[in-house]
Amino acid sequence: MDILLSDEEKRFRQRMRDFADKEIKPYAAEWDRRGQVSRESFQKLAKAGLLGLTIPKEYGGQGGTFVLYSLAMQEVARACASTANILGTTGGLTTPLIFRYGTEEQRQRFVAPAARGERWTCFAITEREAGSDVASLSTTATRDGDGWVLNGAKCFISSGNVADIVLTFATVDRSLGPKGITAFIVEKGTPGFSVGKLEEKMGIRATGTAELYFDNCHVPAANRLGEVGRGFPIALAGLDEGRIGIASQAVGIAQGALDQSIAYAKE
Repeated sequence: MDILLSDEEKRFRQRMRDFADKEIKPYAAEWDRRGQVSRESFQKLAKAGLLGLTIPKEYGGQGGTFVLYSLAMQEVARACASTANILGTTGGLTTPLIFRYGTEEQRQRFVAPAARGERWTCFAITEREAGSDVASLSTTATRDGDGWVLNGAKCFISSGNVADIVLTFATVDRSLGPKGITAFIVEKGTPGFSVGKLEEKMGIRATGTAELYFDNCHVPAANRLGEVGRGFPIALAGLDEGRIGIASQAVGIAQGALDQSIAYAKE
């Protein structure tokens, strides 16, 4: 792969490897046993410029490319798959989506703090009856005065237990199918929003995978992301870019496993 990288990209990859070896790898096993990467470590990702890597500098990001994002995911995953999952959720999925489709006010309220590591984010779309078939989600959004009321549940949400900002999706009219799906930003502490049980997993244990509940959860109009009925393409755009992160994470996990195997064989 080196022959495909510029000198700048090679230097960036080395910086990410040095960062991961110093700030992530020594603590990965403890985080796994404890079941959560610490918020302090989350903020170190931000200080390294990773949580806003593809976000413009005026919003607290680095203005980087997806090649750099892929390299960062590989090196972080090589040291700790759970930390890479967190990086992918906040830095590669939720925050970029809010930046791309959000208003200027939403960029200031949500994107900039997330890029600085001040607020943890998650992407909440999966439901018990709507996983790969996103268009079949059943969480509803009903107009209520100057806002919306959400009712429903999400499952298998990475970082859902610690997120300060939840990007979620609901339908305003089930008869409309995908054209009824709308995106909303729900903030931690909003009445009617709660976190359910955490999944007991075999791997990537240092990032929580949670159920989320919306029980007459009132979301102000200012927290709707994009136009009504345009949530489906927003979700698909996020999932498409998310796959870049997942593939990069897999490469990093494989490289880390190979490195460990070679070291063990030489003992």
